[in-house]
Amino acid sequence: MDINNVKKLREDTGLSVMECKKAVEEAAGDFEKAMAILKAKESVLAAKKTGVETREGLVEAYIHSNGKIGVLLELSCQTDFVARNSDFKKLARDLAMQIAACDPADLETLLSQPFIKDASKTVGDLLQESIAKTGENIKVGRFSRFHI
Repeated sequence: MDINNVKKLREDTGLSVMECKKAVEEAAGDFEKAMAILKAKESVLAAKKTGVETREGLVEAYIHSNGKIGVLLELSCQTDFVARNSDFKKLARDLAMQIAACDPADLETLLSQPFIKDASKTVGDLLQESIAKTGENIKVGRFSRFHI
């Protein structure tokens, strides 16, 4: 087993070392196969968490540097522990920036848009990755974009 592959998977996905190690072992050391295995597991985990109630979270406010565009976003999760986590706060900030930049009409449009910081994945993919990392259901609630 290549420890460097485990380390790179951990850095790229944010998943636990044990999950990354299992994926590398299952893929017989092939990094790309291990990444595919982890992506499939993310989807399964996200699907399992979909029905779980989210009562915690935060409201993110983002004002663009020109002062002419602003966003308010409600992002919810299951526990206040995750809501206070820096990764969750970063996710809220990234989603607010996405809304400011792309002006989605609704949640479905937002989730299908290419992510502004990494066009190789959608906003929905980003949300699934966060669900896998935290082990909790995360939902985008209401959002509003203001502009002058």
